[in-house]
Formats: sequence, C-alpha cells, structure tokens
Amino acid sequence: MITPAQCRAARALLDWSQQRLAEQSKIGNATIRNFEGDKSTPQHATLDVLRRTFESAGIEFLNGTGVRLRKE
Repeated sequence: MITPAQCRAARALLDWSQQRLAEQSKIGNATIRNFEGDKSTPQHATLDVLRRTFESAGIEFLNGTGVRLRKE
C-alpha cells in the first residue's frame, strides 16, 4: 500500500509533476490529484501501479511510512 504522503514525497524526490506521474503510470491525473489530496482512495490495483512506477524510477518505500531514492 502507498499513502498520499508517500506519493507526494516520491514525486518530490524525482522532481515529477502530477502530470508526469500520470503519463509514466498511465493513471489519470484526476485520480492522482484526488489521491494526494485525500479526497479518494484508488483501488488496490491502481496503488500497485503507482508503487511499481515509482520503484522502476528508483524510489524505495520504507517501513510503510517513508520513501527514499535507491542507492546505486
């Protein structure tokens, strides 16, 4: 599971806009905006796509609470 705060933090680490995340994940911009704003919770499959998109870009999820860039 990924939280709205983790999504915002991961985007910040990558310097990605919501639009770029939408393009990379093929998820609607409105879905991302509503999720990050705590207005809705996407389905588990959508959250999984977001997580995999971030992980493929170099993000690591830490103990369900934080994120960091993967060390090379």
